[in-house]
Amino acid sequence: MRRLCLFFILIAPSALFAQKDTKDWKEGNLSITKHQLKLGNDILNYTATAGYMTIKDEKDTLKANLFFIAYTKDGETDPAKRPLLFSFNGGPGSASLWLHMGVLGPKIVQMTDEGNTLPPPYKYGDNPNTWLDKADIVFIDPMMTGFTRPAGKSSQNEFTGYDNDIRFVGDFIRLYLTRYSRWSSPKFITGESYGTTRAAGLSGYLQDRYGLYVNGIILISAILNFGTVETNPGNDLPFALQLPTFAATSWYHKKLDPRYNNLSSLLEEVKQFSMNEYSHALMMGDKLPEAERDNIINKLHDYTGLSKEYLDETNLRLSVGRYNKELMRQEGLTVGRLDARITGRDYDRAGEGFDYDPSYNIAIYGAYTAAINDYIRRELKYENDIPYEILTGRVRPWPLSEGQYLNVAETLRGAMVKNPYLKVWICNGYYDMATPYFATDYVIHHMFLPKELQKNISFTYYEAGHMMYIHKPSLLKLKKDYNQFIDDVLLK
Repeated sequence: MRRLCLFFILIAPSALFAQKDTKDWKEGNLSITKHQLKLGNDILNYTATAGYMTIKDEKDTLKANLFFIAYTKDGETDPAKRPLLFSFNGGPGSASLWLHMGVLGPKIVQMTDEGNTLPPPYKYGDNPNTWLDKADIVFIDPMMTGFTRPAGKSSQNEFTGYDNDIRFVGDFIRLYLTRYSRWSSPKFITGESYGTTRAAGLSGYLQDRYGLYVNGIILISAILNFGTVETNPGNDLPFALQLPTFAATSWYHKKLDPRYNNLSSLLEEVKQFSMNEYSHALMMGDKLPEAERDNIINKLHDYTGLSKEYLDETNLRLSVGRYNKELMRQEGLTVGRLDARITGRDYDRAGEGFDYDPSYNIAIYGAYTAAINDYIRRELKYENDIPYEILTGRVRPWPLSEGQYLNVAETLRGAMVKNPYLKVWICNGYYDMATPYFATDYVIHHMFLPKELQKNISFTYYEAGHMMYIHKPSLLKLKKDYNQFIDDVLLK
C-alpha cells in the first residue's frame, strides 16, 4: 500500500464531523488587527489579516472559501517593494500551523530546547526568530485543512489531488497578488514535506499559466520524487537512500561502536557505502554471492547496531517502521518517524512496527493544536465555529499522478531553466525518516541542471528531525541560514 502521508502518520477522520461545515461566508469576512513585536532593540509593527479569500470561476460562480493568515509590516512607503513569502505545510491534508507557529510567524509554541513538549495547558509566546523581519508572510491552508472548505455546489474533490491542489493554491497566490497590489514584490514560496512537492509544482504552474516568476523557493524537509521513499517490492532505491538516516539515529541513541564518535564522518562513510557496495548488492538480488552478502550484513550491523540475524532475515532491506520498532526493542521503546530523537512506548515489544509516531503524538500534536485554536480567536479576533483541521484524512483520496511515482523535480528543473534567476534553498534534518536527507540529495543531483544553474541550489542540514525548528539550536541556525538566503537572492 502506498504511504502517501509524508508529513505525518495520518489519523482517521472522526464521526464528529457530521455537522454541516460548508457555510458560504461573505466576501470581506476578514479580521484585521494591529500588533507589535520586539526584535532585539527594534520594534516591528505589523498588521495581521485572517479570514477567507473567496475563490470564484470566470463566470463569477463561488467555488471555495480559502482560509489564510497574512502578516504585513507597517510603515512601508512602498509595500510592493517589500519581499512577500507564501507558506504552507504538507500531509497532504495538513494546515499551515506548523511553519506558522514553529518558526516563521510572530508567535511560537513553547517547548524544551531539545524539542520535547511541556505539560498542558500549552503555551505560546513572541517569536524573536520570526521570518517576518525580512518579508511579509501569507500562510495558506489548502482544501479541507484549517477552515478552508468548498462552497456553493462545489465538491472537495475538485480541489484535492496533486493537479487540483496545484491549481487551487496557485490561483489563490495570483489572486492575492492582484487584490493586494503585490505583483511588483520580490516573491518567495516555502513548503514543508508534501508542501515541498506543492512548491515545486507551483514553480511550473505559476510560470506557465500566469507568467508569474518567483525569486526564491524554500524546501523544508523535501520530497520531490516519491520513488525515493516508497519501499514497495521491486523498488530497491529507498533502502540505500534511507540508510544514512538510520545510521544517524543509531548513533544518536548510542547503538554504534564507540569508534563512531563523530556524526559527520560517520554519515560520509555510510553514504559512500550506500552508493557503492550496498546499491550493488541490492541490484544483485538473489544472485548476490554468499561472501558478499555476509560482508553487507556486517556493514549494516556496524552502521545500524541491529543484529546480524535480523538483518539477514530482512533480505538486507530495512524499512521505516520496522527499523523504528527494532532499534530499541529491548528497552521497550520505539523511535519517532518525523524525529528519530524522540521515543515512545507501544502496547508490547513483539510488534512488527510501532503503534504510533511519538515524535508527532507526544511531541507536537497537542501543543500546536491548542496554540493555533487559541491564537486565531483570542489574538487575531477571527471567529469560526467549524473545526480547524490540523491534519485530516478528509482530503482522501489524493491522486498523485498517472505513473506509479510522482516526480516533481522535473517541474522544478523546467522552472529554473526558464527563470535562471530562481534560487532554491533546501533544508533537511538528519533524524527525519519521513523525507530522508540523502534521498533529497539524490533527487537534486539527478535533475541534470545546466552547470551554470546548479549554483542556484543550496543545502543546509540540521541535527534534528522533520520539523528541525522544534530543536532550539537548529531553530537558531535556520534563522541565520534564512537571512543569508534572502540577502543572497535580493543582492543586486
